[in-house]
Amino acid sequence: MDIEFSQEDLDFEKEVQDFIENKLPKGMDLWTKRGEWFEALRKKGGWDVSKWPVEFGGPGFTPTQRYIFDNEMAKNSTPPQLPFGVGMLAPILMNYGSKEQQDRFLPGIRDSSVNWCQGYSEPGAGSDLANLKTKAELTEDGKHYIVNGQKIWTTLAHIAHWMFCLVRTSSTGVKQEGITFLLIPMDDPGIEVKPIITLGGSHTVNEVYITDVKVPVENRIGEEGKGWTYAKGLLIHERTGLAGIQNSVLALEKAKENASSIKVGDGTLLDVPVFKNKIGALEAELLALEFTELRSLAQVSAGGDPGPESSIMKLKGTEIQQRISELNLESSGIYAAAWGNPVGPAFAKGATSGYLGARATTIYGGASEVQKDVISKNVLGLG
Repeated sequence: MDIEFSQEDLDFEKEVQDFIENKLPKGMDLWTKRGEWFEALRKKGGWDVSKWPVEFGGPGFTPTQRYIFDNEMAKNSTPPQLPFGVGMLAPILMNYGSKEQQDRFLPGIRDSSVNWCQGYSEPGAGSDLANLKTKAELTEDGKHYIVNGQKIWTTLAHIAHWMFCLVRTSSTGVKQEGITFLLIPMDDPGIEVKPIITLGGSHTVNEVYITDVKVPVENRIGEEGKGWTYAKGLLIHERTGLAGIQNSVLALEKAKENASSIKVGDGTLLDVPVFKNKIGALEAELLALEFTELRSLAQVSAGGDPGPESSIMKLKGTEIQQRISELNLESSGIYAAAWGNPVGPAFAKGATSGYLGARATTIYGGASEVQKDVISKNVLGLG
């Protein structure tokens, strides 16, 4: 994407590039020394929490600086942070948590010493999240909630120390008004985690069974019954991140490189008009999505939320991720088989698992149908 940056922004871009060149570990050190990398980011002035506001230790990037920073980090495949704490729970704590809760939980989120998972979806409450049934009853002394229920598709619950969880504290009135936001320790004996193996063969999501778990009232975020309000804000931030725009830009370039290695007649697959048209369409849609991201960043910088643009980005961003996986599958041809010893081009080995794994991107974080509903009501005003 070609944007006219100011000289100040160009200087910042060079600063980020130099920092990555000098501080990013190389080879296997990229993973064995990732702690040193995040420490270097922290010492740089809050670059480890690039989206946090200055008052909580963030760098105070402008929208353009955030775009530049994220783009350079993605371009250099820097070690990612798990999003549940830094990108999802932290904004909720900053906006709705007490000072005691902020002091208790934000440091562990920032230094990655505490892993979090998200307890939202249930067997009967996925896209219709307000239909959740996990129940939390206040004890007679008013000091604890007793929680019972089940969560599903809970990403990385098997390595999480804590779960931020939506529970039902009231079944009367509007169902959205009876939901409360609790923080639950995953080492409680009443928590049972069972793995779910996805189509792509990986274990990232789980079922979580919650039986008579005793949660102190101090672990409730904000007011009882206001969890839906808090969760909506969290979902906006989640959907923006799930769009994965910078990663898709790089993945599309890699897909083009893969296609150019496949011989077709006197040229390559990349020269075939039908395939070339698919590439061109994706490039145009990614360009439009990048501008949408910049508009969203500008809105956040002005003190607002990403707004309905987050649904646009999630909808298009995840569809683009799927289409890129389809291009790699097409390039792999017969070598994309998910069984037997790998043969053919090196990239073909993971083409099928990548394609199957990408099927979930338009479901988690709010299915595409939900995003279209949000867009129709809040953007197009169709009510």
